[in-house]
Formats: sequence, C-alpha cells, structure tokens
Amino acid sequence: MTDSTPRRVRVRAPELVGKGGWLNTGDQQYTLADLRGRIVVLDFWTFCCVNCLHVLDELRELERKHSDTVVVIGVHSPKFVHEAEHTAVVDAVERYGVEHPVLDDPELATWKQYAVRAWPTLVVIDPEGYVVAQHAGEGHVHAIERLVTELEAEHEAKGTLRRGDGPYVAPEPEPTTLRFPGKALLLPSGHFLVSDTTRHQLVELAADGESVVRRIGSGARGLEDGSADTAGFSEPQGLALLDEGSVVVADTVNHALRRLDLATGEVTTLAGTGRQWWQGSPTAGPAREIDLSSPWDVALFGGKVWIAMAGVHQLWAYDPADKTVAVTAGTTNEGLVDGPGAEAWFAQPSGLAATADRLWLADSETSALRWVDLDGVVRTAVGTGLFDFGHRDGAAEQALFQHPLGVTALPDGSVAVSDTYNHALRRYDPATGEITTLATDLREPSDAVLVGEDIVVVESARHRLTRLRLPEEAVKVDSVAHRTQRAATEVAPGKLQLDVIFQAPAGQKLDTRYGPSTRLLVSSTPPELLLAGEGADTDLSRTLELNSEIEEGVLHVSAMAASCDDDPANEYPACHVHQQDWGVPVRLIQAGVDRLPLVLAGMDQPT
Repeated sequence: MTDSTPRRVRVRAPELVGKGGWLNTGDQQYTLADLRGRIVVLDFWTFCCVNCLHVLDELRELERKHSDTVVVIGVHSPKFVHEAEHTAVVDAVERYGVEHPVLDDPELATWKQYAVRAWPTLVVIDPEGYVVAQHAGEGHVHAIERLVTELEAEHEAKGTLRRGDGPYVAPEPEPTTLRFPGKALLLPSGHFLVSDTTRHQLVELAADGESVVRRIGSGARGLEDGSADTAGFSEPQGLALLDEGSVVVADTVNHALRRLDLATGEVTTLAGTGRQWWQGSPTAGPAREIDLSSPWDVALFGGKVWIAMAGVHQLWAYDPADKTVAVTAGTTNEGLVDGPGAEAWFAQPSGLAATADRLWLADSETSALRWVDLDGVVRTAVGTGLFDFGHRDGAAEQALFQHPLGVTALPDGSVAVSDTYNHALRRYDPATGEITTLATDLREPSDAVLVGEDIVVVESARHRLTRLRLPEEAVKVDSVAHRTQRAATEVAPGKLQLDVIFQAPAGQKLDTRYGPSTRLLVSSTPPELLLAGEGADTDLSRTLELNSEIEEGVLHVSAMAASCDDDPANEYPACHVHQQDWGVPVRLIQAGVDRLPLVLAGMDQPT
C-alpha cells in the first residue's frame, strides 16, 4: 500500500507566551497543548499596520468555513510604544472586530521564538503541534485554506484531528453612543457627521456633539446601497463635502467610496468594486470598475476628491465630473521619499486636509506631516522615516510625532495634527517651522474639525467628540524620542547575501508567460549604509555591500512574485501576486552574519 500522506519537515512549534496575557477567551489562559488536535493559524500582527488589518479580513471566511477544525490565534506584536499598552490592544481587538483569541505579546517573546521578521506573518501548526507553513505579508489565505483541507484529511485518517467549538469568547458590548469613531465632518447645518467605525455606521450629531439626530447604515458589515436603514458599510472612516447636499465617505474595509445624500439619507457607491487592489490591477479608469485598497480619508482639492489610499501607500483622486479614479502620487513602496508624485513614497497616509495651495496629509507609519503642492510635488514638514517616533516639540527638523491619523487646516495657515499614539493635539506653523503641543490627555485622537474658535476632536478610544478652545500658547511637555523596539539584526560590514525565499504554494507554479515573475527592490536608511546592491531587479537573491563606517540603519526590502494555478486542464488558471515589504533594522559588527534570509511565501518551515 502506497502512503499518500504529504511529507513535511516536522518542526515542533514553540510555546505561546506573552506578558499581556490572552484576550477574547473569557480570561482563560491557553498553551499549545490545550489546542492539540486542532489546526492552529498564528497571525502575527500589530494594530497600526494596514496590511495586518487586511489579513484580519482575509481570515474571516477561513474561520467561518473551518470553524470546527481551525483555531486562529492573533499574536499582537507591537511596533510603536503605544501598541505595547495592554488597554490599547484591548481597544484594537474590539475596534477591528477580531473574533478569535489574541495573545498580547508586548515584549515580542513569541515573535522572536518563531523568527518572525515582518508584519503580518501567518504560521500554520498541525494538530500534532508541528509548524508546517509560514507566510509573510497578505494574500496567502487561499494557499492556507488548501493546506488546511489537506491537514483535515490527513489527521482525520490518523485519528489526530479533534473537532469542536474553538476557545473564542465574545466580550460584552459597551452601550456608548459612538464606538471607536474615526473621522468627523462639520455639516452646513452646524451638525456633525461622524464615522462610527466599529458599528459600520455614520452618525449625525446635533451641534452639541452629543445628541443623536440620526444613524445612517444598518449596522451590519456589508457593501449595500440603499436607504439610511438598509445601507451597509464596513468600518467607514474619512468624510468630505462634495457639495451642499452630499458627502463622500471612505468606506475603508469595503475598498470603496460612497455618497451620502444628506436630504434623503440615501447611500450609493461612487468608486471601487468591493475588491482589494493588488499589484498588476488597473490604476486608472471608470471609478466603479477600478479596485481600491483601504481608502482612509478624503478631501476636496483642486476640484477632485483626493483619497488617502492607506492600503497601498499612495494618494489617488476621484474626478466627480467624469466619474473616474487615478493614482496621483506614490509608487506603492512603503517609506518616506519626497519629490514628484510619481516618485514619492508614503507609508499608510491616513489623514487629509486641503487649503488653497496645499493638500496636507498625516503619513501615519512614518509618523510624518507632509503635503502636496499644486504642482503635485510631495514634501515633508515633520518626520524622518518608518522607525523614528516620539513626542518632541520645537523645530520641525527635530520634532517627533507617534503615528498621527488626522490633520486639520487652521485659519492662520497653520495645521493641527491629531497625534494619535501620543494622545495629543499638536500644531505646525509653516511660518516659523515650529511644532507645539495644543492639548494632551486625549485618548487616541484620530481627527479634528474647526468650529469657530474651537476645535472639536474625535477621541476615538473614548468614543466621543471633545470640544477644546484653541489656546494662544502651546502646552509644554517633556520631550520623548523612540525607535521601534524590534531587535536589530547583527550583520557583518562588507558583503551581505540577501535571499528572499519564495516557493509557489502547493498547486501553483511561477507565472513566466510574460517574462520574469519576480521583482526585488532594495534601499536603505541612511542611504550611505548601502555601498552596492540598491535598486530594482528580477532576481530574488542579491549581494549587498554594507558601509563599515555606518554603525546601524534599516534595510528596506520590497519583493514580489506571481504564481498561477498549475492545472493543465484549466485554460484560464487563477493567478496570484505575493508581495511583502520589510524594514529590517541592522547593526554592523564584525561578528555579525553575512546572510539575510527573508521568507516571502509558500515555505513548509521557517527559515
């Protein structure tokens, strides 16, 4: 008798440990032994990361379809200081509708045990407790589901599969008027329109900012046009007036722009298909035919609705006149690079505010305040890159934010920044180049709107709008600077072999019909770190040369591979794009390693 059981390298899964403990389990603590007999999918995520939020949504169908065999465990592994706070993780789990257990690992103990290098990373553990796959980036759930089906059959036959209910215990809902609101808009009536993100609704509040006038949306996650009672949203965020009678809504998780008729409450779709944009998809055309990716905010600038397309690190624009959308700035590479729009790099742009001659934006992952001028050139006022953040006032070139999500233009030409992870409202004055702090003790402010001499702040984690009087002088706070807490990889100066390891998932093959199916882009911060090896090429392996005079820095690596279903009988096989960006902190020492392996997808074991 031939043994048809798939053969895999068997690597025992390390234990799950995290100082913050477990969430969504009814206070029950778990070990891998408690989960024996189930297929476990570990989702290493952090709540600032839009790619991690994409994976949360990708996993929903897998969890539903295999609810009696698969247990998804979120391992929260923070980048920012704020994300290491337990209460912030509790908030994020509710905010994003996470319906599986989450291990809070503020010290990255489990991250290190599994040799994870990037957010997000998915690890599959079989019912006997062995690691059988690891995937970095998003877009891998289709491959994981195929593996899950194989594991179900294999372990059902061996008698090692245990079916039943999972360990998830839903928390009790809180009876607040708003629940993790995202953005706000002052309406011509003097009322406020607020995106009630977690409840998938828009809420119109009276001028007091508290009394509910009406709710728009059924409250159920979905993409449905219709009346105020039946329309469906999915975690809506940004809002902007199209004209006196309508509002455009960034319907973030639906990857769409919606239109609200203020008079009737009717909701229609302006742009997007409901599908997430992937590399290779069209970037311009009829608005209803083009895929979008996590639009986070919108603003009217130069006659068009500009879109902070957080999911692909770009700015797009919707033209109301001809009902088209197109990319206006950004390459999809994640980072901070100024210049003409076609060459600029962004990192999850999440807040927009327009003036007559500038479009201001909060570039959240680089903790930066940036702007686009009328010529389409991108410039940075505050911020240096992906790994430097903190709370520091003073000259813009040395000031620091921590993951800001909102920006508001003020009458004197200055800009208020909702400095989200610092729980503060800050102000940048272009005339002096100075940053000051206007208010502290705000809980995750995500937006603010100007109302006369007051500013009304969206306190997302306090579920409310808070009215503040704009002070004449800034509040002084102690300066704090941070760098991301991931341990640096110790590498030797000189030649470093970079290998991005990719193997097409089972049942797929590399797509070489139209030329090379892979691409690798490498750069560094500071640029002087790399003496050789920067730039783009099709080979996933490259020899870099590191400058021995630089003690530490960050290697920015972006890799892409395309694969198609390997079925000779199928004339039109489904194809998939696998992409991941890494920011790898490195420290140069003589005893460091001379090879840096990064796993893109499809591997049967960690490398």
